[in-house]
Amino acid sequence: MTQFDTIIRGGTVVTASDTILCDVGIKGEKIIALGENLTDDNANIINAEGLLVMPGGVDSHVHIDQASGPGVVMADDFDTGTLSAMCGGNTTVIPFALQEKGQTLRHAVEDYHKKAEGKSWIDHSFHIIISDPTPSALGQELPALVEDGYTSFKVYMTYEGLHLNDREIIDLLESSKRHGAFIMVHAEGYDTLRYMIEKLEGEGRTEPVGHALSRPQVVEREATHRAISLAEFIDVPMLLVHVSGREPMEQIRWAQQRGLKIFAETCPQYLLLTKDDLMKDGMDGAKYICSPPPRDPDSQEACWEGLQQGVFKIFSSDHCPFLMEGTSGKLREGNKTKFSRVANGVPGIETRLPILFSEGVKKGRIDLNEFVALGATNHAKMYGLYPEKGTIAVGSDADIAIWDADKKVTVTQDILHSSCDYTPYEGLEVTGWPVTVLSRGKVVMENGEVTGKSGHGRYLKRKKSPHAATG
Repeated sequence: MTQFDTIIRGGTVVTASDTILCDVGIKGEKIIALGENLTDDNANIINAEGLLVMPGGVDSHVHIDQASGPGVVMADDFDTGTLSAMCGGNTTVIPFALQEKGQTLRHAVEDYHKKAEGKSWIDHSFHIIISDPTPSALGQELPALVEDGYTSFKVYMTYEGLHLNDREIIDLLESSKRHGAFIMVHAEGYDTLRYMIEKLEGEGRTEPVGHALSRPQVVEREATHRAISLAEFIDVPMLLVHVSGREPMEQIRWAQQRGLKIFAETCPQYLLLTKDDLMKDGMDGAKYICSPPPRDPDSQEACWEGLQQGVFKIFSSDHCPFLMEGTSGKLREGNKTKFSRVANGVPGIETRLPILFSEGVKKGRIDLNEFVALGATNHAKMYGLYPEKGTIAVGSDADIAIWDADKKVTVTQDILHSSCDYTPYEGLEVTGWPVTVLSRGKVVMENGEVTGKSGHGRYLKRKKSPHAATG
């Protein structure tokens, strides 16, 4: 009887807590052994000498084939979005099922499952965006969905048609506390943003940089503090997503130092981009419009501080891809598109981990174990997927990314697998790149060549977050 189906031999195995030279033995979809000189004459041998063997990345904040407003279509469906994720060293993604006004939460989830069916290259789960928190949604649907494994919900404090007022957020937090749901919040104040947008456009400031001018840090800071205060009021944990700079980060650190269960993430765009990118010639600045907007060098440094000091527990892409050209993308009204009408978001699912590795590990800002924690393990723990996902351990899924730590790659759109027509990191040279990826024991990318197939990925029913209150 064959003991192993696959042996990864001679690599340096890195988890969030350990770094060790050993082999990895895989049977079926699971890791069944870690040790020296594992042997099986019938096993597939993957030579990982000189390479890093790490858990496949978990990107817990991505937007794929999500409803985006009348006439606006995302560039990636589950086929291209998850393929791109896989080629960037990820083996699990968690995108969003969006509840539209008047729609039940259950129908939103069912509709989103149809979009993913048979298309995903890697495993996936769903968060649910709540835009219409009716009494039945919070009192009946939310608890039933939590029991069915949909254990995390997103709240917007901004965007027309999506933002919730404080009372609605309070009601949602109270329901989440009773039923063990975990809440993530996009913190930017709706009323202040509407005021700024109307003011700038009234002055004729409609070019892309107006987006950054309309969303100063004080707007994110105020909403962050308000969200934290509501979480404290109800006594429930909360995650602040895509934090962009020092001012909101300081609010989060203040809360954490007071013992509140407040968690936070940041993203690649806040490490590498600034407001100046939105000022590029013509409408090129529209490529960099996302919310919150990229800020300044001090904000970049603050985000690195947050990653190094543990203020940020996870590092996500917030992949939100739109074509630049055409009537369904960013410039849907051509070169006359006002900044407030530009589709909001940047692609980044494939470049998330290489950027964190190159800018973080190779430049001495974080170590290998912190890289694994920020890119995989902490996501799996936060969202009820650990230890099946996010680590290399006996009994865990054989979701593994093998990295060449010295491989230099110049990022260009033509080497990426997203259907977006640009990358905001065009021309960036990174050091360190995933060369082989296994998803549940199957080699889906080998030596940089795709060997998997669309439809391999499974939907993941999740446990409750260990951070979420249950009583």
